[in-house]
Formats: sequence, C-alpha cells, structure tokens
Amino acid sequence: MSKIPENLKYAESHEWMRVDEIDSTATVGVSDHAQQELGDVVFVELPEIGQQISAGDQISVVESVKAASDIFSPVTGEVVAINDTLVDTPELINTSPYLDGWLFKLKVTGENRSDLLTAKQYAEIIADED
Repeated sequence: MSKIPENLKYAESHEWMRVDEIDSTATVGVSDHAQQELGDVVFVELPEIGQQISAGDQISVVESVKAASDIFSPVTGEVVAINDTLVDTPELINTSPYLDGWLFKLKVTGENRSDLLTAKQYAEIIADED
C-alpha cells in the first residue's frame, strides 16, 4: 500500500508538490507509488538552478533498473534548488520519497495548476491503475 501524505498535491503523472506558504517555493518529488512501480532507482537527472519551467513541462528524469521515467513540473517557476544528494544516492527516492528523496524546488511564478489532485483523489487514481 502506497503512502500518500495529506498535506501534498499530486499530478496524475505521479509527482508530488508541497508549497511553502511563506515564500511560495514548491518542493517537488515522485510519489511513493511511482517509486514502487519504478523499482530500484539508479540515476537521477536533475534540472539546472535558474532554469525557467512551465507547468507540465518535462524537467527531470529518474532511471531505475526497470525503466526511465520523465518528471514533469506541476507548476510554472524558476528552479532555485536541486537535491544534489541524489547524484550519489539516488536510492533515497525509494527509501524516503517525501523527505530526503525530493528532486528540486521552484520559486513559483505562475498560477498553480488546477488539475493537481488531493491525496484522496490521487489514491483513487492509483487504485484504478492496480
């Protein structure tokens, strides 16, 4: 059973997002469900700091022993931080997808996507996939 924290928003493409209400920085990662489906993560391609990205654009790649998966940005913004730790320890995505395994942070410059899901809605989507 996948863990689905209530305080996050989710994309149907299996990214999660947490927005800091103080500075509008969005932290983005892949869901527990996604990391389970991928299997052992062996490589992560991270975006460049300063990169401008639009909501829905492909921004990163996560590779596992099974497959490579594109990561899409849930919001429009500028990359202000990347999780450099994943370069040497990409398996953090498997062991801690919502804490230590985050991918990047964006300074949100556009509207939040209205198609992002609550934890309950996301749980329904992944239940339909199984």
